[in-house]
Amino acid sequence: MSDDHKAKMQERQTAQRKKVSELQDPEKGLVLVHTGAGKGKSSSAFGVIVRALGWKQKVGVVQFIKGKWKTGERQFFDRLGEVTWHTMGEGFTWNTQDKDRDIAAAQAAFAKGREMMESGDYDLIVMDEINIAMRYDYISVEDVIAGLEARDKRTGVILTGRDAKPELCEYADLVTEMTEVKHPFKAGIKAQRGVDY
Repeated sequence: MSDDHKAKMQERQTAQRKKVSELQDPEKGLVLVHTGAGKGKSSSAFGVIVRALGWKQKVGVVQFIKGKWKTGERQFFDRLGEVTWHTMGEGFTWNTQDKDRDIAAAQAAFAKGREMMESGDYDLIVMDEINIAMRYDYISVEDVIAGLEARDKRTGVILTGRDAKPELCEYADLVTEMTEVKHPFKAGIKAQRGVDY
């Protein structure tokens, strides 16, 4: 039994090594989209930030919707002092109730993100909740893709938020859709500090 297992694993190892040897480095930063109705889109992006910082890469964050909402991740990265962070949204759209203000905030946030992408100063930029801004047509998917096209070769970008536009998903190198299976909110449990924010 163990000899059979060892033979199967050796065969699998050989196939995997062959596959990896055929892969190519695109020599440019990748575009990742984290979308879907499930939780974890931003959290996953923040995990990638930790990974990038582990490699001493330069990271920036532009938040589109969350406003001045106090979050654990923002407090952590502020203490760390190694992430350029711009929170430019004014809160959830149902809180602001002012479409013109929401559009202006989203466009200002994207202008900042585009400036950072083009600067050549960053290895990774996270545009947190930008998909929501596109969903409500505060910024166009065409403008976002044009900004991604204009980014410095060095810079990878993660775009988060529900309802990512199909054109963005087609453009991206990686798209992950978070699926909600169960959520405590539906059981009447409010958001928990340290888990949800």
